[in-house]
Amino acid sequence: MGYIQEARENHVKKKVEEALRSKMKQKALKECEYYTSKYAECVTGRTLSVVWKCRQQAKELNDCLHQYTNDDVLEEMKRQYMHQQETKAPI
Repeated sequence: MGYIQEARENHVKKKVEEALRSKMKQKALKECEYYTSKYAECVTGRTLSVVWKCRQQAKELNDCLHQYTNDDVLEEMKRQYMHQQETKAPI
């Protein structure tokens, strides 16, 4: 597949991309709910000590979130969106 064709396939409008990003973030939060609750439990009642007391929980949460919120995931969502739009379009 040529570069121009690939660029066309992955190009979506700004509003669509924002919606896909939002959907991606929602899915990440849902998938990482366990780590979110662990982090929330750790930070409860703390102020400055959160930085060092909850470092492990924050790292686990960030690692989990990154699995679902990276450029590769977004590009795949764009491809799926474009494919859906192509199948909807009348020939």
